[in-house]
Amino acid sequence: MSELLVSVGDRLKATFGDAILASSMDYDFPVFEVKRDKIEEIARFLYDDPDMGFRFLTTLCGLHFPEQKGKELGVMYQFHNLPKNHRIRIKTFFPVSDPTVPSLTGIFASANWQERQEYDFFGIRFTGHPNLKRILNMDEMNYYPMRKEYRVEDGGRSDKNDAMFGR
Repeated sequence: MSELLVSVGDRLKATFGDAILASSMDYDFPVFEVKRDKIEEIARFLYDDPDMGFRFLTTLCGLHFPEQKGKELGVMYQFHNLPKNHRIRIKTFFPVSDPTVPSLTGIFASANWQERQEYDFFGIRFTGHPNLKRILNMDEMNYYPMRKEYRVEDGGRSDKNDAMFGR
């Protein structure tokens, strides 16, 4: 899989230059951190380029790292090239004070529901999304339950504590 890290990383660096902030192998997955404002272009390239061929958006999930000042929120995208059985992850981070990232619904139809879910749970606003509204929680909620800003449950319980949820 490290060959994939090098081959995809070289193509991304050659095409997008300093928009590729970092790359690493995490849990046997090539992972690339990219600038937020380039995510749509990079996803389009990964989809359209015949050598890349990442035409399946497997996963899209929100990230919250309150200790990373200026990069508290993020989105992780997992793309899959089905014919070659190659998978990569792309991550982008941004400040909690500006929780916006371009929508990928123009490239991947499946991003529609996934982006709505991450808006609902993390408050990430996907600019250009055709119908960004809560999908699982009540419309009246004025907070985002998956952010690590709230205790999971009753602090007196010893069978469930925040450490079990990375908080």
